[in-house]
Amino acid sequence: MSHKNRDECNRWRNKTVAFRVSPEEDRQLETYVKLSGLTKQDYITRRLLGREVIVQGNPRVFKALREQLAAVLEELQRIEAGAKTDHELLEVIQMITVILDGMKEESAYGN
Repeated sequence: MSHKNRDECNRWRNKTVAFRVSPEEDRQLETYVKLSGLTKQDYITRRLLGREVIVQGNPRVFKALREQLAAVLEELQRIEAGAKTDHELLEVIQMITVILDGMKEESAYGN
């Protein structure tokens, strides 16, 4: 049988859970999933079950961080021009900060 149908405890994942989100929530969820480096299924499952989401640095995560930081810079420049601050932007900045702090701690332990 397929390894992809089992979780980290070797349990079968054969139940489907579906729900609706707004386009804004979908964009935010996609951003968090990309920054986590996890699959959407693993990210949502960990968050729903109250488990910690630990970001493992890899090229995909670094690319997502670079893209999000570029988007944040663009938004900050827009805000500086007198536009209103977006709540979702602040949440993305907070998540990027947590990830970068975790990377800093990880590199400190590696030394």
